[in-house]
Amino acid sequence: MNAMSLFTRNDPITDFEAVIRNAFGPVTPATYSPASEIVRDGDDVVVRVELPGLDPTNDVTVELDRGRLVVSGERRDERAESTAGRSFSEVRYGSFRRAFKMPSHVTADAVSASYDAGVLSVRVAGAYAGTGAQRISVTSGAAPTETRTVDSVDEPTP
Repeated sequence: MNAMSLFTRNDPITDFEAVIRNAFGPVTPATYSPASEIVRDGDDVVVRVELPGLDPTNDVTVELDRGRLVVSGERRDERAESTAGRSFSEVRYGSFRRAFKMPSHVTADAVSASYDAGVLSVRVAGAYAGTGAQRISVTSGAAPTETRTVDSVDEPTP
């Protein structure tokens, strides 16, 4: 084998993937995960989710469920099917669900959502309120004593 044949040699795996891709088209998953970001704004948290081309009233749901902010929905492919020609698409269609853990004190009343230019913005008012570190004073000397309540006089206390 000469040096030139090493550079022009085909990879059988790549060739096989090309045959499958040409025969069946690209594989599109049934679900996708839209890009998101979480930003702190004072005591509030703002969750932004990229959802271009969706109708926020019909295709998107925002819920607070067991301490999680859940954004879910579906992007539908509403193009007419055409079998005469082949097409290629990198746009993902299907259902999505993103969940973000929230502090236990957050209620649905603190959550508001808006949709503009393909971005869903969900503001959770007061999500960071009272979550800062609290300093505990350290005293010198004897260890703090624990106070215990005894239910019955007959039982010895350990």
